[in-house]
Amino acid sequence: MYYLGIDLGGTNIAAAAVDEDGVILGRSSIPTPRDGEALVAAAMAQAATQAAENAGLALRDAASIGIGSPGTIDPVSGVVRFWSNLNFQDVPLSDLVRRNMPMELPIYLENDANAAALGEYASGAGKGSVSMVAITLGTGIGGGAVFNGKLYTGFNYAGMEVGHFVIEKGGRPCTCGRQGCFETYCSATALIRRTREIMSQYPDSLLWQLAEGDLAKVNGRVPFDAAQQGDQAANLVVDEFIEYLGNGVASLVNVLQPEVFCIGGGLSNQGENLLGPVRHILNREDYARNSAHRTRLVRAELGNDAGIIGAALLPRFR
Repeated sequence: MYYLGIDLGGTNIAAAAVDEDGVILGRSSIPTPRDGEALVAAAMAQAATQAAENAGLALRDAASIGIGSPGTIDPVSGVVRFWSNLNFQDVPLSDLVRRNMPMELPIYLENDANAAALGEYASGAGKGSVSMVAITLGTGIGGGAVFNGKLYTGFNYAGMEVGHFVIEKGGRPCTCGRQGCFETYCSATALIRRTREIMSQYPDSLLWQLAEGDLAKVNGRVPFDAAQQGDQAANLVVDEFIEYLGNGVASLVNVLQPEVFCIGGGLSNQGENLLGPVRHILNREDYARNSAHRTRLVRAELGNDAGIIGAALLPRFR
């Protein structure tokens, strides 16, 4: 027995056959159609079937199909309530994929950030723990949590929107309509935006050299690379970013006290250059800092595979 997982993205549909330990046995990838939900569902079914074939496995031996999708998800009915990228509105995605499969299989649908958190819990940085909170520092900040072996989504399936608690009252405007949200200070997008602001104030900064004199070429690595070389402007950016991130992590830990707190996304590639200072703040601000049992702050391990593994293993952790 094995599980099929599908990670629906705006550019590609990735699928994999996954064993009970979260090991990928075979995978496939298909460009995401832009011509409507029916074609998207057909491509998803095709990707799942190809993943099984590439693993040398019979489709009839699959236990289920799990789908990780962006947007607002109703996992009980298998409906994507809203996803702007593909203009999905009340799309019965589970049923559409089921109709395109050559044989009947149970299908599970979940938000992609929740699926990624589940993947890390089951097979990555949180493996063996009782509870884990995961955040992903990307375009925004995604989040997910597993408590006592079960994925937490809130009673209305909208829980763990960790990017949208306010960390700076009256702060930077957020796309959600609030001001000062966590992701307006600690997403990769926020870091790049702040780096560009500081560059305009420091025309002689090393930041300009690393960005080849082009603000459009600033990415999340630029401020960290410049800071490691002692650049004053870069240190301003990185120190501010880490202070906000550390405070956000400490706040989440103080509310939830998970056994493991996992940070993923491209910025997590900074490793201890990022985690070390954040851990220092957590040691200072964790309410349980004097306890014998403390939350472990770790880097995500699975990269882009987290979502597809978590989607595949959904039936085990619902």
